[in-house]
Amino acid sequence: MNDYFCTMSEDSNMSFLQHLEELRWRLVRAVIAVIIAGLVIWYYQEVIIEKVFLAMAEDDFITFQFLCQKFGICSEKLNVNFQSMTVSGQFSYALMMSIVGGVIVAFPFIFYQLWAFVKPGLKFKEKQMARGMVFYVSFLFFLGILFGYFVVAPMSIQFFGTFQMSEKIENIYTIDSYMSTIISTVFYTGLFFLLPIVTYFLTKIGLFDSTFLKKYRRHAIVVILILAAIITPPDWITQIIVSVPLLILYEVGILVAVRVEKNKLKEKS
Repeated sequence: MNDYFCTMSEDSNMSFLQHLEELRWRLVRAVIAVIIAGLVIWYYQEVIIEKVFLAMAEDDFITFQFLCQKFGICSEKLNVNFQSMTVSGQFSYALMMSIVGGVIVAFPFIFYQLWAFVKPGLKFKEKQMARGMVFYVSFLFFLGILFGYFVVAPMSIQFFGTFQMSEKIENIYTIDSYMSTIISTVFYTGLFFLLPIVTYFLTKIGLFDSTFLKKYRRHAIVVILILAAIITPPDWITQIIVSVPLLILYEVGILVAVRVEKNKLKEKS
């Protein structure tokens, strides 16, 4: 308790400019971490582009093998040619891959820097409730990244790669379109898996409550099912594989909101 009051006292004595200076240095550390991780990715760019990105165009990708062996849903090797249509195309997307990859790899450190800046301003009970926040946020984010890479992205690539309005139309992917589809899908899925954490904070500040989430549960289910139908091939098994984790996350968000509300009532009583 003494450490807590000491920390709060020190934090309250800091001027606005001192707070800005602390935030600046924490952001600088985060950027340095992204640069270091990005340089490593840049060094191994050929291996990464072949083993991580182009591998999804093959029928022996681990996700396709699993679906084929377990459910009899076998995918085709995408009969497409990858092209770079601009002079700086390959360089630009190697750079983008390094930056986004650097952010993903350094995410725990980035969030730690932001959390360390915010944490001193919290009350003692709030700090107790938020124990392990860096671990839980990082775990959910990487869980979403893995789900996006092994489920959502390959399903999307397979569906759009094999879809044809006519046999006379040939699919010729530009590398920027192919890579941006995978990178954006994986990264946004990682962020989507942070829904329980976002729900916690929004409930904490009173923007919405568990009643709101329960009221619009049916709407959320419909939206999730529509999204799953869009990004997956037209078979119910793969749609379920994509939908179930997202529905579970929504329900976890409701449980988180209920817990926050109970803690608020305890504090008032």
